[in-house]
Amino acid sequence: MDPAPQSHPILSYVLSRLPTLAKPRPPTAGDFDVEQPPVHTPSPRTPSTAGEFELVERMPGLRHPSVLRAMTRAVADVSAARSALQVLGPRPDHELVDSSRAIVAAAEAGDSRIPEGDLEACRAVVRLDETHDAYEALLQEAEGRLEAVYRTAMQGKDLEESDGKDELVAAGAEAGDAAVQEEVIAVLKQAEEGKAVESVRLVDRQLRHLPEAFGRIHGLRVLDVSRNQLEVIPDAIGGLDHLEELRLASNALISLPDSIGLLSNLKILNVASNRLRLLPDSISKCRSLVELDASYNGLAYLPTNIGYELVNLRKLWVHMNKLRSLPSSICEMRSLYLLDAHFNELCGLPSAIGKLSSLEILNLSSNFSDLKELPASFGDLLNLRELDLSNNQIHALPDSFGRLDKLEKLNLEQNPLAMPPMDIVSKGVDAVKEYMLKRWLDILLEEERKSIATAESPQAPTTPSAWLARSVSWVSDVSGSLVGYLSGENKTEKDAYLDQQY
Repeated sequence: MDPAPQSHPILSYVLSRLPTLAKPRPPTAGDFDVEQPPVHTPSPRTPSTAGEFELVERMPGLRHPSVLRAMTRAVADVSAARSALQVLGPRPDHELVDSSRAIVAAAEAGDSRIPEGDLEACRAVVRLDETHDAYEALLQEAEGRLEAVYRTAMQGKDLEESDGKDELVAAGAEAGDAAVQEEVIAVLKQAEEGKAVESVRLVDRQLRHLPEAFGRIHGLRVLDVSRNQLEVIPDAIGGLDHLEELRLASNALISLPDSIGLLSNLKILNVASNRLRLLPDSISKCRSLVELDASYNGLAYLPTNIGYELVNLRKLWVHMNKLRSLPSSICEMRSLYLLDAHFNELCGLPSAIGKLSSLEILNLSSNFSDLKELPASFGDLLNLRELDLSNNQIHALPDSFGRLDKLEKLNLEQNPLAMPPMDIVSKGVDAVKEYMLKRWLDILLEEERKSIATAESPQAPTTPSAWLARSVSWVSDVSGSLVGYLSGENKTEKDAYLDQQY
């Protein structure tokens, strides 16, 4: 996780403006704190109250001392959590954590073959990951409080006044619960009477609790409880053997039950816009899944084995999370048609990403300073039609990019590209494809030339006719190889080797 202020717009806004309400103090040597930007001395042409006036105009609630006190406390808590995360350093890779946990578990089970040094290193990795978990939870909670205070300030409310109104709203919601409760009871009663209940849609009902009894509606195929106030999904959900569609979007879920892995017939799962920080490993057992939407959460990683078992997955949305990497197993999703991972913290892609032979739509935009390069196998995505790489730090497209013959839409904006040059990029997707294809062919031809030169023995004929015969044979072989390669047919072992290299 990157705890920099720019990652948290509300925090950045508050931090940059709160000092204007305090009395300026002369800075001392070396006195610089990222949490409290230095106070600027007002110019003679700017009244000293200008900053305060502008801030209070935009956030009228700051006139109330209770709001300012609460905001100051929240900022201090956020600052403390961020500082701790900075001291901890980068979080260990999820796959490394998983393997470390497995080694520690084996040692605790009595396996004496593990060297003590290795075991201690694995324990250190696990402890570091758990410490990151703890401080990130504190940061999330503090940011939530800061956001609530910020909204109050923007609305010009006092906290005491706001609390009173919130109680009235809660009372109204409780009154509305009676109607929702009747609707829920009617569904359960219908199921208990043996009547077929294949679809339950309780959307926008302010539902706060999903009864365990829902797990006993065995014929249920569709359950949609989107846009409610659910914080927990009961374990009993795993009893819905025939469930094919589960929609839980826009709730307040912090986790999903492990029993979700029992939904062997589940085809569509939507858990977008919740507060999830991880997906249970058991989700990999939902082998019938075709669509998975986990966008707009706080996911730091995906389950390590998710790709090995979700072989039927066609669409995967994981944008607007905090993913630092994608597990290598994702390359085994041979049916994947769409992958949207924009607005994360991706530092790269798995080296075997080219194995996603069915992929047609890929969005990797807005990973900002983290995504700097693409793997060499990227050119193996031969069915790719739409690609968005905007708002990253990519300096060069891989040489194999020229093989993406079916590419129709390409966005490379906001990248410091040197290869291809920006004048080529500005001409559109066809110009980029043509440029990269020529570059790739030039590389292949150069490698072939070097290979032939190396293979020639000193005893080789040097007469003009012999040289011409060799050259004609070489040109014929290379042109045939390239035509076959571009068409994807009749690849030879040499082609496979070139594939691997380029």
